[in-house]
Amino acid sequence: MPLQRRLPKRGFKSQLLKFNAEVTLAALEQLGLAEVDVLALKTAGLVGQIAKNVKVIKSGALTKAVKLNGIGATAGAKAAIEAAGGTLA
Repeated sequence: MPLQRRLPKRGFKSQLLKFNAEVTLAALEQLGLAEVDVLALKTAGLVGQIAKNVKVIKSGALTKAVKLNGIGATAGAKAAIEAAGGTLA
């Protein structure tokens, strides 16, 4: 049996994943700010202090208009934010 088949298989986990964070629409609704950026999310405690990239995911509902600065969003979250009158910058 060759050596590569005898050894156990191991996965790969990128060390860059620890700099990514996710925020839900429900968390943005509870935050209650008109303009949201990464610094505001860090001070509110919604993301970790080492987070560099933040993405909004569609989980929950959003009724207030929110302007996102420097934050990404999924397609569903983007549609929900624009339907509530908010913008992505």
